[in-house]
Amino acid sequence: MLKTMRRAFPQTMPVMAGYLFLGIAFGAAMQSRGLPAWQSLLLSTAVYGGSLQFALVDSLCAAFAPLTVALLSALIQARHLFYGLSMLEAYRPLGRHKPYLVFALTDETYSLAVRGVPAGEDPAAWYTAISALDQVYWVAGTLLGAVAGTLLPTGALRGIDFAMTALFTVILTDQTTDAAARFRKGEITLTELLFAPLLGGLATLLSLLTVGRGSFLLPAMGLILAGFGGRYALERKGVKAA
Repeated sequence: MLKTMRRAFPQTMPVMAGYLFLGIAFGAAMQSRGLPAWQSLLLSTAVYGGSLQFALVDSLCAAFAPLTVALLSALIQARHLFYGLSMLEAYRPLGRHKPYLVFALTDETYSLAVRGVPAGEDPAAWYTAISALDQVYWVAGTLLGAVAGTLLPTGALRGIDFAMTALFTVILTDQTTDAAARFRKGEITLTELLFAPLLGGLATLLSLLTVGRGSFLLPAMGLILAGFGGRYALERKGVKAA
């Protein structure tokens, strides 16, 4: 496994760059609210969901509201249902490795896993290596942020959470380039190429116009989930994208 991790490390370096900064931002955010470092590490180890963890910071400091937190978690992480569907066949035969791989399938890890396994590599070892390395980066960044938050002056880490936006921009660019290449090769249709970005853009715009910037995330995620669910239902009935 260690040899596989050494070979997988270069593939995970872009994720490392993003996760270290994001982890630092999360650890610092937790510390700024007076929450101990062990809680930051526990969340990064057991929850391991970047967007969700940032959303949980305020919830941990507010009155106990389990239903609200459960709904928030379900909507923010709902996209993982689609990740799981697309990786189902790849992960199905991996036996004891599968539970951890399902747990560790973040946005960025998915962007690496969906590329497949390099020639000569064992699939279970390869997928586990990239998943474990990515989580190590996130946990290490969280620890650094929790420590830095106690040592650095107030405001020293201001703006570091923009690393999340930058990382998602890189991933979006990479996935868009890949999708465009597949379209040019005739592997996907124009409808398949445009469906996800149009759905995401329209759902976000509609939510911004109806509920405003402060509350648009949950309605937008709900609309996106409904859109993909409707498309899946149509495909199950034999209605394919043109």
